[in-house]
Amino acid sequence: MDRVLSRFWIERGRPAALPLGLALAGAGWGLVLARLEPPAAILWTLLAALAVGTAFEPLVGLVGALLLGLLRAYLQTEVPQVPAQIGHLYVALAAAVWVAHGLARRDLRIPTPPLLLPLLGFVGAGWLSLWNATDLAAYGVPELVKWLEVLLVFLIVADRAQPRHLPWLVGGVLLVGALQAGVGVYQFALRGDGPDHFLIPGTDFYRAYGTFEQPNPYAGYVSMSAALAVGVVVVGFQEWWHKRRHSERVEAGFAFVFLPAIPAVLMITALGMSWSRGAWIGFAAALGAMAVALPRRTRWGVLLAGTLVVLFLLLYATGLLPAAVVARLTDFAAGLRLEDVRGVGITPANYAVIERLAHWQSALAMWRARFWTGVGLGCYEPAYTTFALVNWPIALGHAHNIYLNLLAETGLVGLLAYALLWGAVLWRTWQATRRARGLARGVAIGLLGAWVHLAMHNLFDNLYVNNVHLLVGLMLGLLAIVLTNNGTLCMQTPHSSFSRREKPLRSAS
Repeated sequence: MDRVLSRFWIERGRPAALPLGLALAGAGWGLVLARLEPPAAILWTLLAALAVGTAFEPLVGLVGALLLGLLRAYLQTEVPQVPAQIGHLYVALAAAVWVAHGLARRDLRIPTPPLLLPLLGFVGAGWLSLWNATDLAAYGVPELVKWLEVLLVFLIVADRAQPRHLPWLVGGVLLVGALQAGVGVYQFALRGDGPDHFLIPGTDFYRAYGTFEQPNPYAGYVSMSAALAVGVVVVGFQEWWHKRRHSERVEAGFAFVFLPAIPAVLMITALGMSWSRGAWIGFAAALGAMAVALPRRTRWGVLLAGTLVVLFLLLYATGLLPAAVVARLTDFAAGLRLEDVRGVGITPANYAVIERLAHWQSALAMWRARFWTGVGLGCYEPAYTTFALVNWPIALGHAHNIYLNLLAETGLVGLLAYALLWGAVLWRTWQATRRARGLARGVAIGLLGAWVHLAMHNLFDNLYVNNVHLLVGLMLGLLAIVLTNNGTLCMQTPHSSFSRREKPLRSAS
């Protein structure tokens, strides 16, 4: 696109026309911004910059879509001048530019990256569940569009991204995560006030929730991004230390290798400040999985993960873990029961646990009513009134367990398709951690942690909210880059290329 524009202006003898046009456009834009409030002016400037960047490279639009998509709840309440769903427009813009680039090259084609078939299988199962959906227009179609966006983002990244793009894509994802983490740290430690129901008992601190307006999905998003950052940092340190020990030339400076450590620390800090036990449990599982994958020999990885578990148990047994953290992790067990909760007495102590169990029970009732295809993808909320327990008439939007939620919405067919999808993703990611090297291996280990966190945290919640699905699509795209480019991206510079001597990780989609 940039070559086309340059040729257009130079061939017509007007090399100064483009800068002049940009200057005039900038002046006009300044007059428009002068009439807006500061938050809206900043956002509109960001939107314009991202639109220009997307016109030259669709991958810019996808990272921008993630950044803007996570602002949905914030925009709804604080900046109504900007459409709350503006992130989806940038996915559409990126797709349009992607198609335009293909037409300009006369090479428009649909890529077939690894994991395409299982992803199509789940999308197809979701579409099948809408055959007799409870509310097709308001709930079913938007949820299907969400998963079609995941598919579209995955395809664009897999098609457009070359090995040299991987550092920049990872950097963009981590930058967005760092911005969200910074907002959370401010809310917890610096602002001094917040919603009353986010006040941590016995303290003057409020739970971090970023621009999500909800701590739990915010913590899940931050934790997945933090896992990616940790994987890149740990593998970077491994390679840097190995070369220093063996007196090899270290092309990358210490600062470049460890630059992802800054967002990693920020995001882990925000994760703690979210006070989300589901996210804490998920991140602990992610660290365990990453520890198993880190050594080249799996038995040493199992030993490393076991050591981390023993260390945690020793800290717990000796009372070195903060009492508030221990209480937060264990107090839910008192009200946890796998039985009919319709006759259970409700108290302030067990309210949150019994509420979730009641919604799990309603999800199972939906599944029994429509065993094979469920009440329709995304239709848990409109169907809830028919299956609600007496004491729990208000729907929470989802069942707070993605597996029961999918069982209710898409039936056994949808749940099996979802299990096949993520089983394939985990297996291919594990393969990449065994064969890849350099940055590609760091990304693969980080993605393994992100997938494990997603699987664990979704036992207690539904993380596909507030446009977090865009992060999932981008991460699947990163995995496709690793799998289809020999899995060997050196960490020296952002322009490093893949080794041609490595055996490729062939697609088994």
